[in-house]
Amino acid sequence: MAEATLGGSAADVSYEEAGLRYEVDGEIATITLDRPDKRNAQTFATWSALARIGDDLPEQVRIVVVQGEGPSFSAGIDLRMFTPEGVPGQGSFSSVAQLDEKPFEQRIEQAQQGFLWLRRPEIVSIAAVHGHAIGAGFQLALACDLRIVADDVKFCMKEPALGLVPDLTGTKPLVDLVGTAKAIDICLTARVVDAEEAFRIGLAERVVSRQELAQAVQEKTAGLLSTNRDAATATKRLLQGARGRTLEEQAAAERAEQKARIKALFAGS
Repeated sequence: MAEATLGGSAADVSYEEAGLRYEVDGEIATITLDRPDKRNAQTFATWSALARIGDDLPEQVRIVVVQGEGPSFSAGIDLRMFTPEGVPGQGSFSSVAQLDEKPFEQRIEQAQQGFLWLRRPEIVSIAAVHGHAIGAGFQLALACDLRIVADDVKFCMKEPALGLVPDLTGTKPLVDLVGTAKAIDICLTARVVDAEEAFRIGLAERVVSRQELAQAVQEKTAGLLSTNRDAATATKRLLQGARGRTLEEQAAAERAEQKARIKALFAGS
């Protein structure tokens, strides 16, 4: 099992300094939010580190598990970012607000890169969520393909209550999962969604006790790894594109993917 460090990012800090643990064991990569004393609150360095992991993810990895150390998955944005002083060495929202238009937008885009890569067709990402998953924590869970949650989970999209919008790529998956009306209700009231509701409306694939969470993730990982890797990648591409296609367009996409699979499996026989 290998543990990596963060190099070449804007913050130029180790994963540990960014509040993360990152381990690769064969086909499984595990990202652990590791600031339990701060309930795994996220900073600019967190997002830079997540983006770096995506850039450097070894080719053999098929499953990425995202989890949190301590009592919460992630309580959201580090509140120091709302103060003029900000996070030491990283700045604050006040300092970002002083940037010119292009670097301002680039700063947000860089943060989003830490979330976007979790949707790549060649991997399946699993969020193992317990306790609070607030704001940026909720969006990190939404960035993953699957969410297995403990029965103490509390999802909340806090950004509108703080005068912000959810901008870490969480709005589209939320709407895709629960529909526009329910997404409006969740976001604009900034209310808590508990485990029972999360399962009922499609935010969670499975609800287990906190003690069973790790085992449930291991079982799901084993099931996902039991399928052919190339077929899984092609199938995920089909499923990701399905909402944006007509039935006829999806049928054509299926034909194209299946032709490639049959050729790969049988052309040489």
